[in-house]
Amino acid sequence: MKFFDRVRELELLKEIEERSHRTAQFTVVVGRRRVGKTSLILKACEGKEFAYLFVERMAESDLCAVFQRELEERFGEQILGRAEKFTDVFEAMMKLSVKRPITVVIDEFQEFRKVNMSVFSGIQKIWDLYKDRSKINLIVSGSVYTLIQKIFKTKKAALYGRETAFIKIEPFGVAVLKEILAEYKPKYGKEDLLALWSLTGGVAKYVEILMDRGATSFARMVQTIVREDSVLLEEGRAVLVEEFEKEYGVYFSVMSAIASGRNTRNEISQALGRDVGGYLTRLERDYALISRRQPLFAKESSKGARYQIDDCFFRFWFRFIYKYSFLLQIKGYEKLRAIITRDYPQFSGLALESYFRELFAESGEWTRLGNWWDRKGGNEIDLIAEDELNGRVLVAEVKREKSRIDLDALREKFKAFTESTGRWRKAKPEFAALSMSEM
Repeated sequence: MKFFDRVRELELLKEIEERSHRTAQFTVVVGRRRVGKTSLILKACEGKEFAYLFVERMAESDLCAVFQRELEERFGEQILGRAEKFTDVFEAMMKLSVKRPITVVIDEFQEFRKVNMSVFSGIQKIWDLYKDRSKINLIVSGSVYTLIQKIFKTKKAALYGRETAFIKIEPFGVAVLKEILAEYKPKYGKEDLLALWSLTGGVAKYVEILMDRGATSFARMVQTIVREDSVLLEEGRAVLVEEFEKEYGVYFSVMSAIASGRNTRNEISQALGRDVGGYLTRLERDYALISRRQPLFAKESSKGARYQIDDCFFRFWFRFIYKYSFLLQIKGYEKLRAIITRDYPQFSGLALESYFRELFAESGEWTRLGNWWDRKGGNEIDLIAEDELNGRVLVAEVKREKSRIDLDALREKFKAFTESTGRWRKAKPEFAALSMSEM
């Protein structure tokens, strides 16, 4: 698949590279695995002289030998003799950057903790010693979000405050997915677009796998994902086990419960037979995998909070692949595809809500987005958008089929909202029926 989008990130990396000719730059690029960090960085370095170092779990001396060869081949000069420690290689890089501007990319930076934990403190000392004279454009990237946070954002960490830029790469938005789908299927339908969003969430690698295999319809996408040689069947486990480490079993059970529709703390705790408050907090704050949603204008301490998995692919993986892993053990691929097809209308209906929320966020028209429900669950509004600058409020119901949306009932729900919250009593909102037709 060709390179799509990332215009803002490429411009930012270009600006950073230009600054590095005057003063040292230490850029951290972070994002979930498969989101396209490496492709972005390599695109930004295209046509430029740079060294690419990938941190593998091997003996430090062997890793240093690999790095030395790359640095010497790329920059055309011997930087030091046989190095046993990465800090020696790093100091040689910094010394070279005093003489000339250089760009060095270190991928999977967090893996140094498996090679030698002292690397981080060593980098800190050398960086502080040379940075005022250096003209290095140092870009480090990491896929394990929690570890990168600990390395750079924990006050007691050696590299705390050393980065000059921190860039988080997000999955593709809906506008880019439209562009990609149009490239591979010019006459794509709304169902095709919803399926691509629902099953990949815009994660670059998953989109690439589907597009490269000609999977541009829901049926072809499911056929591609659920088959014996599919790399996506183990994807959730491959990506998240390292994040969760020893407690991955409990975290997987929590996320599976949320994906299956249990979205309050009590419901999830009952499903697991244990209190999950601490796990929910860590999944939200430390791992950034779920979000705690509250009714619009509710207090932070409100007990009506609901949890949801933000990543569409993980939502799909836990709802179907993890839940029915017993089918995969007996190679029941056809049965699993049938189950996904059976339950997809309901699953994609929920994904459609997240689609429109993303679409509204991308538009830049709104200052506030949210949804609302009352304590008893009798009244619920799928999407409320406010443009405070222009005094505009939009209230929407989201369904796959527009015929199932009752705008009169939506107006009554908005009345219940104003009575409950005391907000927008005098507002004249727009009421919208958002279905697949508006995608």
